[in-house]
Amino acid sequence: MSKKNKLLLFALATVVLAGVFLLYLQPDFMVQMANQVWACF
Repeated sequence: MSKKNKLLLFALATVVLAGVFLLYLQPDFMVQMANQVWACF
């Protein structure tokens, strides 16, 4: 794997993790997701 590909993969992982972190800052969204998961059972 070239250095450019590793850098691109690292940047993509960082963006995904930042997005997940931002979702955790929205309590309403987390409650909605928990309700949807609970509804599956």
